[in-house]
Amino acid sequence: MLKKLESSLIHLLLILGAIVMVMPFAWMISTSLKSQNEVFSYPPVWIPPNPIWENYVRAWQAAPFARYFVNSVIIALAVTLGTLITSSFAAFAFARIRFPGRDALFAIYLSSMMIPHQMTIIPSFLVLKDFGDFSPALGLDTYFALIAPFIASAFGIFLLRQSFLTLPNELEDAAILDGCGKLGFLWRIVIPLSRPALATLALFTFMANWNSYLWPLIVTNSNTMRTVQIGLRYFVGQEGNQWGLLMAAAVFVTLPIVIVYLLVQRQFVQGIAVTGIKQ
Repeated sequence: MLKKLESSLIHLLLILGAIVMVMPFAWMISTSLKSQNEVFSYPPVWIPPNPIWENYVRAWQAAPFARYFVNSVIIALAVTLGTLITSSFAAFAFARIRFPGRDALFAIYLSSMMIPHQMTIIPSFLVLKDFGDFSPALGLDTYFALIAPFIASAFGIFLLRQSFLTLPNELEDAAILDGCGKLGFLWRIVIPLSRPALATLALFTFMANWNSYLWPLIVTNSNTMRTVQIGLRYFVGQEGNQWGLLMAAAVFVTLPIVIVYLLVQRQFVQGIAVTGIKQ
C-alpha cells in the first residue's frame, strides 16, 4: 500500500511538472492566434474565440524566413556533424589510447568549459577578420564564420569519453585479434555501441546552434547569411512589439527543434540514462 501511494505521488508530481513545462508553449500558440488587443485582454483567454491564422502568413512574409531557415539548417547540421566527428576522435583518444600526459591534457581541455562564451567572442571575431583579409570566403558574413568556431566541443568530448569508458576492454582485445586497427575499432564497434550518447550530443549541439543569436548577429551583416533567431527581431520595435506575429514566428522557429527531439527521443533518453556510468 505504501509503495502504491509513493508511486502515485511521484506520478502526480511528474504530471504537475509536465503541465508547468507545457504551459509557456501552450500560451505561445494561443498568443500567436490573437490580435494585438486580445493579447492584453483581462482575464486572459487561452482559446481565442476568433483565431487569426493569418498571423502565421504575415509573420512568414514579414522577413525572408525561407532564407533564414535554409541558413539555420545548414549551420546547425554542419556544426552538429563536425562536433560529432571531432568529439568522437578526441574522446576515443582520451578514453582508449594511453599516451604521456593524457589525463593532464584532458583536464586542461575540460577546464575550457569554465570560460564563458562571451569572453571568446572578440578573439574569434578578430581571427575571422584576419582570415577575411586572406580570403573573403573565410571571413565574416560567411558560412565558415558561423560554423568553424563551434565544431570542437569540450562538453562533447567529455560526454563521449564517459560513454566510451563504459565499453569493456575485452571488445578491443577481440577486435585486435581479428586484425582490426584503432580506427576500425572506433568505426565498427565503438560508434555503433555509443549511439545513445551520440544522439544526445547531436540533439544538444543542434539545439544550441539553432537557438544561437549573439554570434550570428555579430558576424553577419546581410540577409543572405542571417538566421531565424535574428529574424524574430523584425517583430520588436521602438513603437511596441507585435506579439501575435512574434509568437507565430516563434512557433514555426521552435518546430524544427521539436521534430529533431521526437526523432531522437528514444536514443536521447537512453543516452542520458547510461552516459557517465562506468562498468
